[in-house]
Parts: sequence; structure tokens; C-alpha cells
Amino acid sequence: MHVATTAGSRNTLSVRSSGTQGVVSPTPQVYLVFWGSQWSSDPAGVAPDLQKMFQGLYGSADTWGTILSQYCEGVASGTTNCGTKGTHVTHPAASPLAGVWFDNAAAAPSSATTAQIAAEAANAASHFGNTTQAPNLNAQYVVVSATGTHPDNFPNSNFCAWHDKTSSSYGTLAYTNLPYVPDLGAGACTTLTDGRLLSGIESTETHEYAETVTDFWPSVGWNGRNGEIGDECENLDAYVPLSTGTFDLQGLWSNQANACVTKG
Repeated sequence: MHVATTAGSRNTLSVRSSGTQGVVSPTPQVYLVFWGSQWSSDPAGVAPDLQKMFQGLYGSADTWGTILSQYCEGVASGTTNCGTKGTHVTHPAASPLAGVWFDNAAAAPSSATTAQIAAEAANAASHFGNTTQAPNLNAQYVVVSATGTHPDNFPNSNFCAWHDKTSSSYGTLAYTNLPYVPDLGAGACTTLTDGRLLSGIESTETHEYAETVTDFWPSVGWNGRNGEIGDECENLDAYVPLSTGTFDLQGLWSNQANACVTKG
């Protein structure tokens, strides 16, 4: 979860489960779901911005995403260094953005519950044809709510976004509740203070993306004393150039570096 707090003391992440499913997402695939007819209004330009960001998170131009490659699944519980063991997260050779859906046939709830957000993730799995567990071992459904809406009582519940898992007829699904962070104004959910309105949602979503990749079905993946890979590093944001533009990417905890970093 991305909350508006400073990081605590440094911690090493360790894997919580020796399982080979749900620990990490070895080949990440992101599905952006812009939920509701309210997306006829997008005053900050969130929809095109998130698409461009994910379109650039791959290959040699993306040195931020390589931080994730040190983490793996299929190793003993308590492991802190995968080495050559297990199945590692693979740095994408092409954009991890696997699909975009504007689900605008009806309005989304103005104050969606967690159950309604999870149901929308299942609707997205059906829409994209991911109707068995196999494709959903790497798919993450980012349910993006429109301006003026309040998913899970945002912004009054002390979070910028969160990720979770849900059971469905298509297997266990990984999904993110991503509110319209620009509604909070420039400077919210980021440490950057130049007044750029989109920085907060970019920081928030890269936090959740990385946590989903490394703790796919919370919380059997990589965790530490202060939480997941993004939780330790909420006081570190940086503008990072990608092939599709420059974006506010949140720092991530690296066991290899024993520090929060923005480059692998």
C-alpha cells in the first residue's frame, strides 16, 4: 500500500512462502482498467500518461525496472538472496502493458467498496480473455477510478492506492485500487515539489506495480520489517527518463544494494 508517510528504518526483504505460485510475477503483464463512464472527464490527463509510462517500462532504457530482477519464487521461505536459484522476475523485453479497457458502458460507483473493486478486476479478466488461472499468474489488473470518485473511501482512508488479491471463477487475481490521485493536488503522494500534477499518480502506481510484481498475492512474497518493496522507500522519488518520456518513479528497496534505489 502507498501511504503518505516517511520511511522507517532500513530492512531486508525475505520471501514468505516457498510456493511457486503467487510469490512473484515472473513475466509481468499490466492491464489498465479505466472504470466507469466518468472517464469522459480526465482533467489531468491520467489515462494517456499511465499508458505512456507502462509503454516505456522495458528494455535497456528502463534501468528502474531491473531492480525487480533480483527477486524470485520457488525458494525456501526466509530466503533473502535468490542468487541463481528459483524463478526470477524477468525484466520485460517489450512493454508490460498487455491491455487497456475503458469500461464506460455505465458509471462506476461514486464510492466503490473493496468488493466492488475486486469484482471489476474479475470483469477485466473476462474482458481480456484471461479466464483460467494460468494467464492470471502474471496479470495484474489496475482498476483506475475517475476524477471525483472515492474508491474505498479515498482520500479519507490514509492511502494513495493499494494492491491485493481476490478469488474469482478465473482463479486468484492480482489487482490494484488506483484512485484519481491528481484530485489531491500537486505534491500529493510524491516527494517531488515542482508542482507537476501527474507526479503523484506515477509515483503511486510504480509503487503498487513493483509491490505486485514482488508480492503477487499478498503476503506470500517479498516482505520486510516495514512492509513490501515500495513501503520502505516512500521518501525517495525521482524523475526517470524512459523511451516514452520522463516519469516520477518511486524508489524501491534493493536487497543487493541494501538501500532504496531508483536504478538496478
